[in-house]
Amino acid sequence: MTEQHFISPVYSKDISEGTVTWESPSNIALVKYWGKKQHQIPENPSISFTLSACKTITSLTFQKKTATENFDFEVYLEGERKPDFEPKIETFFKRIEAYVPFLKDFKFKIETKNTFPHSSGIASSASGMSALALCLMSLEKQFNPEMTREFFNQKASFLARLGSGSACRSIEGDLIVWGENETVTAASDLFGVKYPFPVHENFKNYQDTILLIDKGEKQVSSTVGHNLMHGHPFAERRFEQAHENLAALKSVLESGDLDAFIAIIESEALTLHAMMMTSMPYYILMKPNTLEVLNKIWAFRKETGLHIGFTLDAGANVHVLYPKTESENILKFITTELAPYCQNGQFICDEIGMGAKQLNN
Repeated sequence: MTEQHFISPVYSKDISEGTVTWESPSNIALVKYWGKKQHQIPENPSISFTLSACKTITSLTFQKKTATENFDFEVYLEGERKPDFEPKIETFFKRIEAYVPFLKDFKFKIETKNTFPHSSGIASSASGMSALALCLMSLEKQFNPEMTREFFNQKASFLARLGSGSACRSIEGDLIVWGENETVTAASDLFGVKYPFPVHENFKNYQDTILLIDKGEKQVSSTVGHNLMHGHPFAERRFEQAHENLAALKSVLESGDLDAFIAIIESEALTLHAMMMTSMPYYILMKPNTLEVLNKIWAFRKETGLHIGFTLDAGANVHVLYPKTESENILKFITTELAPYCQNGQFICDEIGMGAKQLNN
C-alpha cells in the first residue's frame, strides 16, 4: 500500500456545515520509535499500549465558504483562543491537503481539551492530532458514506501520523504496531495496525500510573530529538535492537511472562534515554527524582516479587506499569513511596484502553 491509496475521490455530495466530536487517547510505547525519515516515516517499528483515561476531546465545527488560497481556522483550548497553537495546525493541514482536498472549502473552529492537566508533562500531541484527524475523517465520511470502517481507521491513522508520528497509534487499541517489520507482517510505515497475535490474560487491563516528576516544558522537542538520530554513532544498532525486541515481545505477550516483559520494556526505556545522552548535542532528560523512582521500583520488586516495571517517554516522567491483579499493593507503594518524588505529589492512574470514540454523529 502507498500514499496514493489515501487520496480522496471526487465528491458528489455537498456538505454545508456541522460539528463532529471525537475523544482520542494518548499511548505509551513499549518498543520505542526514535528516529524518523522524511514525511514522518519511522526508522524502526514500535508497539504501544493505548491508554484509557488520558485523552483529548476535540470538536470540529465546519462551515462551507468560498475556497481561498489559505486555510481558515481558529483553535481553542478549554474555551480560550490559542493563536500560538495555530502554526502547528497550519503545518499539519499543509501536509495532509493532498489527501483531504476539502480543507480550504471550509472555515473551521477547533475546540479541544485534555482530561489530564495542561502542562503536566504528558505528551498531548498523540491524543490531540489523532482526535483532529478523526474529526476530519468524520467530515470526509459525510462526503463518502460508503467508506468502510477499516479504511476510515487506516486513513485516520495515516493523517494523524503526519501531525505527530506516535499519534498514528492512538486510533485503536489495545496494542498497536507501527512500522514495517518481519514479526507483524501486516504492519505499515504509513499507519498503525492492531496487534494480530494472541495476548495472555496477564496483559488485559494492564495498569499505567504516570508519575508527574517534572511538569515543565520539554528540554528538547520530539522533532529535534528524532533528528539527532541522523548520523548518531549507535543509530543503526538501535534500529536493529527495536526489531529484535518486537520479535521477543511476541512470545512474551502470548506466554504471559511478566518478568521477561518488564526486562524488555525497561531496557527500551533506558535505551531511548541513552540515545539522547550520546547524541550531539546531548541531553539528559531524566531528573534526579526520576532516578530515585527507578531505584525505588527495582528495590520494591526485588523485595516483594511483585511485577512492577516502568517505561519512560522522552522526558522525566515515569510510567509505572503493572498487572491489575497486583494493583492493590503496588498502588499503596506508589502512594506512600513514589508520590513524594512527584511534582506537588501528583500522579495519574490510567489503564489500557481500546482506542478513540466518536461522541456525536
